[in-house]
Amino acid sequence: MSPAVTTPEPAVTTPPPSVEYLVVGAGTAGCVLARRLLDHTDGQVLLLEAGGSPDDVPATRTPSRWVENIGAPHDWGYSYAPEEALGGRTLFLSRGKALGGSGSTNALVWVRGHRDVYDGWAAGGADGWGFDDVLPAFRRSEDWQDGASAHRGAGGPVRVERTTDLHPVGEALVEAGVAYGMPHLDDINVPEPLGAGPINMDARGDERSSTWTGHLRPVLDHERLTVVTGAEVTGLRLEGGRATGVTYVRDGVATTVRASRETILCAGAINTPRLLLRSGIGPAAHLREVGVEPVVDLPGVGEELQEHPIIAGLCFEADGALPPPRHNLEGSMAFWRSSPDATVPDLTFVSVQIPYVSAEVAQAFPPPANAFCLAPGVMTVRSRGRLRLTGPGPDDALDIRSGMLSDPADLEAAVRGVEIGLELADQPAFRKLIARRVAPGPDLRREALTDFVRRAAMPYFHPAGTCAMGRHERAVVDPELRVHGVEGLRVADASVMPTIPSANTNAPTAMIAERAAELLR
Repeated sequence: MSPAVTTPEPAVTTPPPSVEYLVVGAGTAGCVLARRLLDHTDGQVLLLEAGGSPDDVPATRTPSRWVENIGAPHDWGYSYAPEEALGGRTLFLSRGKALGGSGSTNALVWVRGHRDVYDGWAAGGADGWGFDDVLPAFRRSEDWQDGASAHRGAGGPVRVERTTDLHPVGEALVEAGVAYGMPHLDDINVPEPLGAGPINMDARGDERSSTWTGHLRPVLDHERLTVVTGAEVTGLRLEGGRATGVTYVRDGVATTVRASRETILCAGAINTPRLLLRSGIGPAAHLREVGVEPVVDLPGVGEELQEHPIIAGLCFEADGALPPPRHNLEGSMAFWRSSPDATVPDLTFVSVQIPYVSAEVAQAFPPPANAFCLAPGVMTVRSRGRLRLTGPGPDDALDIRSGMLSDPADLEAAVRGVEIGLELADQPAFRKLIARRVAPGPDLRREALTDFVRRAAMPYFHPAGTCAMGRHERAVVDPELRVHGVEGLRVADASVMPTIPSANTNAPTAMIAERAAELLR
């Protein structure tokens, strides 16, 4: 049987006008959910994706080439609006536009974060989302190279491997962290990670593994699955308080499809709230301002945006030529606290095998070709941004505010991260690699480092929280992921995270989709 996939070229199948389950977005979450709906229900599944297949793009397959995906044709190419806390800079926001979504384009770090984050979700009203509740979903999605254990899964669709044969700058971070006093982490996915160690990558050797390659691609010929690529969903169909389907545009032609059981939005923390707002679901006052008739006044849609800042600026000239980049250009990472009062490790550090600095830092401190970087990231953020429409049409731009470093506590943590990064760079493992420090400059006083952080901070490309789960007044979905005020409509992607995990968001997004499938059984 031919795969039930339509590509941006002429369609090879005609999508059915009505299905039981309609999934919008074939990113990390959508690939998981479509597969699990086939596994555990008897319904027809239609999966709509605006992008195409990533399989013919070498940068999506080869870990060390992942940065080539930023700004490529398979990138949505969004931007965060200028922020005063970031020196008025406009920052690029990369989101994958392909089967697998950002899981096909990202830096391949497969990490869950600290258990206290998920316990905090449950304590805040997201019943059933504590760490012990979500651990089975984490385990189910992965095929960990060391096999199954109490907290790791084996035999799942996504291959996860520990990096070995580290690049010298990756090895130096681990050795420097241990010398600094950090525990050695042989597995960064223990329930309470603290320390330095090799990264877990969603890869099989030198080939990316993802929810596209693991969950969805093996079942493309399933008789109950239809996948339509090049399909941009423009609006939800709402009848009598119920979501009954969507309208999408493909090759300039608008098509409406119906869902008899459930419509599930897996379009991500940017495109899911965008679709809800354009369909009249969101803050009524804002919708009227931009010419959209409100259908459901849901104040939290597009609010509570959270993003991890990464400081792209601690740059060093190597003492000699560096080996070619390997793994995901990092290879190792460290979890640490910005202060003894931090309840969970709120900082991460990655050593980057190439010059990774913001444009402003590069202008002030031009990096040589043989430079490498040590990048602190703030993982527990208090700052909040938001997403708004600028008009009612599909081509009207979005106003996306990251909010990064707008809370003084986040700015303090970032500055402390730079200070700790400089202390790590002064350990013997790094000293033997470094000829000189390129950036920051000679002035290391707190005021100068604060200014440096504002110029060096970049988004980790981890937007989350724009359709937050809970029972509070700004919650968009309940703990069963049902959109408040609309029957037959759920959200299952990073937008439902009440607070952003203290780690990269790809594995937690896959977990959310696994849990969604449980709820839909």
